[in-house]
Amino acid sequence: MTTANNYASLCIAVTGLNANDNPGPGIAVIRALKAGLGDGIRIIGLSYESMEPGIYMHELVNKTYQIPYPTAGVAALINRIEEVHGKEKLDLIIPNFDAELYNFIKIAPQLQLSGIRTFLPSHAQLSLREKINLADFGKQNGFSIPADHKLFNLDDLNYAADILGFPLVIKGKFYDAYVAHTLDQAQKSFYQLGATWGYPVIAQQFIKGTEINIAALGDGNGNNISIVPMRKLYITEKGKAWAGVTIEDPKLIALANSFAKATKWRGGYELEIMRDANDELFILEINPRFPAWVYLTAAAGQNQPAALAKMAFDEKIEPFTGYQVGKLFIRYSWDHVVDIADFQQISALGEL
Repeated sequence: MTTANNYASLCIAVTGLNANDNPGPGIAVIRALKAGLGDGIRIIGLSYESMEPGIYMHELVNKTYQIPYPTAGVAALINRIEEVHGKEKLDLIIPNFDAELYNFIKIAPQLQLSGIRTFLPSHAQLSLREKINLADFGKQNGFSIPADHKLFNLDDLNYAADILGFPLVIKGKFYDAYVAHTLDQAQKSFYQLGATWGYPVIAQQFIKGTEINIAALGDGNGNNISIVPMRKLYITEKGKAWAGVTIEDPKLIALANSFAKATKWRGGYELEIMRDANDELFILEINPRFPAWVYLTAAAGQNQPAALAKMAFDEKIEPFTGYQVGKLFIRYSWDHVVDIADFQQISALGEL
């Protein structure tokens, strides 16, 4: 059994190694794990594509294995994970993509039997915060959610435009969102998101205000172990935070605590909030995993990935009571130069 004294010997597998303009959380999670558990932990990357930069960041990732896409199903995933486990003796897996969580939750009991821990929400928890269910969830639990409409065809889009007006936010089932100011823009986004993520696409009421994200860690019993709010300072075309600063606001803490109480959430999550001119907090999205900016929680004094790892091994973690306000993150990109042989190896053999 892993104890507080030997977390440094853990072998932890992490997904989400991509780093485009909509980066995955994997590298931030790994940095936080190393900061909280020590550089001696062994990190195994789990990738879907050969061009995920984290594969080649050997100072952070000891070895990477490709795993099947979520559409391949649970049997393909468990077979691959067991193959990797046979080589690496995994202690813990931290998945970081929305679309893969259903399969990982499904195989979690089997992973446990093999000695691999996880700390994940249930399928019921995963479902209640999906974009197609978010408005109903808000009504049932007293949260302010922008009005939305599910889109399966252009008639649905025309109806949503009439009811919600412009500008209109068009969202993919799993990822991506675009603000449409005209019907032509809305139609283009509808087709693009439907082709990429499937249907329904969601049309959501546009709320003007200040964008705030909250990274939190639920204990599965209705409590939060950690809550760190961040105000976006720079936003990409896809609405992702490229810079942000930790802020202090009791209303945001109370909102996250209300969410944990209503859902008994287990694991990391992110609330995407819009504060309007009347100081009302609208929940735009609830992401069921750590955000890509989660390393800021470690820098601010509440290392959420490290706390999750300890909770996965049944250590009782006392809730954090404070964090540093005014901690700023600025994301940047650089050219990571590697040998083409590395790319060929991960592409051909599925491991590097």
